[in-house]
Amino acid sequence: MFLHLGGDVIIPKKDVIAILNVRAENSPITREFLEIARGEKTVRIIAKKGKEKSFILTREQIFVSPISCSTLKKRAEMIISTED
Repeated sequence: MFLHLGGDVIIPKKDVIAILNVRAENSPITREFLEIARGEKTVRIIAKKGKEKSFILTREQIFVSPISCSTLKKRAEMIISTED
């Protein structure tokens, strides 16, 4: 299954490690972690400036998304049923 993060970005759900609220950046430890990730060029910003709502931590990258944590959680938990 896949998770749509906003824009044209879709990732495998199995790669998601954590979905964090953008307010978590206020934490000194989170801020330091993100600064290091930016330095290593592993942060991919898919939200327009001022529209950031969540960070999605994956095995390879950190995504900055315009989609809220709660919406991403709902999307991740959705089970798509097929009719036969």
